Amino acid sequence: MAGWLKALAYGAGGVAVAGLAALVALQERLVYVPVLPGLARAYPITPARLRLAYEDVWLRAADGVRLHSWFIRHSPTCRGPTILFFQENAGNIAHRLEFVRLMMQRLQCNVFMLSYRGYGESEGYPSQKGITYDAQAALDHLAQRKDIDTSRIVIFGRSLGGAVGAVLAKNNPDKVAALILENTFTSILDMAGIMLPFLRWFIGGSSSKGPKLLNCVVRSPWSTLDIVGEVKQPILFLSGLQDELVPPSHMKMLYDKAVDHNRNCRFVDFPSGMHMDTWMSGGDRYWRAIQLFLDQYAPEVQSRDASFKSEIAEDDEAGG
Repeated sequence: MAGWLKALAYGAGGVAVAGLAALVALQERLVYVPVLPGLARAYPITPARLRLAYEDVWLRAADGVRLHSWFIRHSPTCRGPTILFFQENAGNIAHRLEFVRLMMQRLQCNVFMLSYRGYGESEGYPSQKGITYDAQAALDHLAQRKDIDTSRIVIFGRSLGGAVGAVLAKNNPDKVAALILENTFTSILDMAGIMLPFLRWFIGGSSSKGPKLLNCVVRSPWSTLDIVGEVKQPILFLSGLQDELVPPSHMKMLYDKAVDHNRNCRFVDFPSGMHMDTWMSGGDRYWRAIQLFLDQYAPEVQSRDASFKSEIAEDDEAGG
């Protein structure tokens, strides 16, 4: 019996060591997937394919990494909000263009799409610290543009993008009007136990009751549950109840944490929504929920509109 117990203990220890080694060596590959299997890193299409007017925007993050992005304008006279869109962890911004095209149609908005470092045409390698720099560079660019209403910049983040967006909103209460989170996880620490169940007793976020002995080796924890309670801006939570990747309970926990500190939170769930198709399965109700949120928390102000039109006219005269 003693020998059997010793063998069991050694076996458990071996699994833990192997899990730790895999986590340390491969964690970025699990969290960030810039290239989908079987596809090239390059963009398969550009917004022009969908007849969207856009410009290539090149940015420099605070650490010097060169980033690529697309600013897609609804129309020259559009006075809608500008959505700063942060994508999920896999693929690149071109894979989200059909969603963005419909978003622009339904919400009458401009959209800024950032390629995280290591994604698309952006340089560097993805990490939490680096992508936080990337997001800040994108927001700083939008905040200094003269051709949009900078008081109506709204962050939209899905999955990993929601974690990115929550950090950016918390850090910039005066630059971001509102935040929209869709199918976002409480933390990568919590997701580790879902992706690799044997790690559940060693890694966990603030909602976990395990010993969390290996949390210290996770380089991209993206602890959204801890961040969302510090966001001052209004937040809309969009949750697909059939999400096969991020448990829908994560979105409810994020909402419960936020609403304890922020009265301007809205939660909308979609019974048939999966991780990537909630915007399709949600139909009109999905877009209506976002539109009502924007109407309430990022409305057009007439005096601002007059000032904006004056600036555009001055720019046109100077350029003409």
